[in-house]
Amino acid sequence: MAGKFRFSFGPWNIHEGADPFGPPVRKSIVFGKKLALYKKLGFDGVQFHDDDAVPELNKLSGAQIIRRAAQVRRALDRAGLQAEFVAPRLWEDPRTIDGGYTSNDPKCRRYALDRSRRCVDIAQELGTDLIVLWLAREGTYIREAKDSCAIVGRLAEALNCMLEHDPKIRIAIEPKPNEPMDHTYIPTTGHALALARLCCDPERVGINIESAHAILAGLDPSDEMGFALAFDKLWTVHLNDQNGLKFDQDKSFGSVDLRRAFNQVRILDRHDYGKRGEFVGLDVKAMRTQKGAATEHLSNSRRVFLRLLEISRGLNDKTMQTMIAKRDYEALDFYILTKLTGGRG
Repeated sequence: MAGKFRFSFGPWNIHEGADPFGPPVRKSIVFGKKLALYKKLGFDGVQFHDDDAVPELNKLSGAQIIRRAAQVRRALDRAGLQAEFVAPRLWEDPRTIDGGYTSNDPKCRRYALDRSRRCVDIAQELGTDLIVLWLAREGTYIREAKDSCAIVGRLAEALNCMLEHDPKIRIAIEPKPNEPMDHTYIPTTGHALALARLCCDPERVGINIESAHAILAGLDPSDEMGFALAFDKLWTVHLNDQNGLKFDQDKSFGSVDLRRAFNQVRILDRHDYGKRGEFVGLDVKAMRTQKGAATEHLSNSRRVFLRLLEISRGLNDKTMQTMIAKRDYEALDFYILTKLTGGRG
């Protein structure tokens, strides 16, 4: 528990403040100006959707996509930044309203597979071997619309498509139980790890755990992280917070439940997450009331992580083990609460 952590976020986390219930409230910031903010805020990695790196890529040839991705790579190099991953954005195209990989229309499925291959090409050019796969619309509005058994095979086919396109690429599935679909396939870490076993190269399929997504599934994020760590499959994380079983809020890390955040930091640190270069990723959005180029949600989330890390590393393991051996969990509970509130107990 003495490692150092590197942090990342995606350019969508500095955004216009729009939400499902209202229009933008802040002016757009061009990508280049966002890149200039990363180091100032203490971040070293950039998360990408494929069209963050190459806008309107559906209108471009393969050669054009590569050239534009190469320009972004040079901009990253100049800024001293690293691309952490690239994710195919499959949920905003009209052809994916019923899912991409799981659509009942074979033409739409072909589009999703082709777009995923282009995503892998972009990742190659940006210098990352990690693809994050959020299965946003891979689900149902009503159960009778799709065969959940056959669907698993289609999802495995999609993973194989990317794995076979590049023998070095790795895929981190990002589970989420719902939204935008009523019910999303592969809702938890366990589902994702099971799906990996059906792929042509299971060793190259792992997990990205987002705090809010685990909470929406009624699970504890630190337990989901521990489960993935036990399989050596936690390849990135999206830390944020969530106020109950509502829409995906992407609140600043620790802003709702500080103890829940503490246990995420602790499980990552205790099991040497990051020793192979994994990033601590944030997926947080500024409050709608913030003005201008809102970035405090990013710097605050990073500061909370580091403060909780300091508290965790300052705990007296001998004292805790004595309490655990006696099963004096009331004492253990109060000990943690005291440390989180700045006391000396």
